[in-house]
Amino acid sequence: MRRPILEFWYDFASTYSYLTAMRIEAAAEEAGVGLFWRPFLLGPIFAAQGWTSSPFNLFPGKGRYMWRDMEREAAQLRIPFVRPDPFPQNGLLAARVALLGGEPGWAPAFTRAVYTAEFGKGRNISDPVLLAEILTDLGQDAAVVLDEAESEPVKTRLRRMSEEAQSRGIFGAPTFFAEDGEMFWGNDRLERALEWAVAQARRSEVPI
Repeated sequence: MRRPILEFWYDFASTYSYLTAMRIEAAAEEAGVGLFWRPFLLGPIFAAQGWTSSPFNLFPGKGRYMWRDMEREAAQLRIPFVRPDPFPQNGLLAARVALLGGEPGWAPAFTRAVYTAEFGKGRNISDPVLLAEILTDLGQDAAVVLDEAESEPVKTRLRRMSEEAQSRGIFGAPTFFAEDGEMFWGNDRLERALEWAVAQARRSEVPI
């Protein structure tokens, strides 16, 4: 059977995307599924609904539950977790950089490092100095990458990613798409999304 592909849409301000980013590669490898990492911004989607911040800030009860749930889930995964201040963080520059790392292949490692700095250490991911440190650790020329990340073509790419997310019905992160367009939302739906991707690939190979 050919290797199916699952799209992983994530926002760097998303708490649950942190959990997913730290475990998705192992889960996908075990399932025999390839990954397409797709960074985007939830801000424009929230703004279209009239929200000025994360729903976890706008609805305090939901926020209290989320923070406690994150503590439990991070402990289960044996990964560090701290509540960043401020929340949500500004992930605009990080998302642009992640886009640049897609084709060369360092986007997943960059993404995990940014999430670890943000939710594992409480650092400010909007700081170019932090992003430069991460890029350097990954063997990239930080000055060149950050300069390109501020270019108009990259800014346009990220805007189009967010527009595509909205047009495809994404309302939160993480979100996953199988190749047949089936959408799954939430860290707790990762396994179901992988199962669906595999089943869909098998169906597509059944001779008529």
